[in-house]
Amino acid sequence: MTNEVGPLTGSCSCGSTCYELSSQPMIVHGCHCRWCQRESGASFAVNALIEADRVTITKGEVVETLVPSQSGAGQRFSRCPTCQVTLWTNYLGMRGGLGEVVRFIRAGTLDDPDRFPPDVHIFTSTKQPWVTLPKDVPAFEEYLVIKDIWSPESLVRRKALHEMVGTESP
Repeated sequence: MTNEVGPLTGSCSCGSTCYELSSQPMIVHGCHCRWCQRESGASFAVNALIEADRVTITKGEVVETLVPSQSGAGQRFSRCPTCQVTLWTNYLGMRGGLGEVVRFIRAGTLDDPDRFPPDVHIFTSTKQPWVTLPKDVPAFEEYLVIKDIWSPESLVRRKALHEMVGTESP
């Protein structure tokens, strides 16, 4: 895939597993919840949400690990089998039943992560106190109201996913 500034590709640390995105993500979250802090080992996780069928493994494979989640439904981590870097996750308890069809790409695994700063910061009630958020990016103490933040194009894509899995788009 190419776009106005080149392909959207990514990989693990060792280069054994590579992937490509066939479109821009629907949205990029900076998530500051304690679960993301623990899972990433960082002050927050940056996730680029994209339809699973728009992610292609171009080299190698992933191994999947089920990890507990706050919802109780679990979160599936897709990792390089060699270096164990998480490339994306699927939130199995995701609102609206979209857990299998939306991947949360770990933006830091993209070859050009500078292109994907967060569109929104969520769960800032538990952000690290030394993290300063940009004033021009929406931020929410808990989760966001999707219809108020997502772009019209991304809302259309999200609606199509709901139709595909047979659920209502909240």
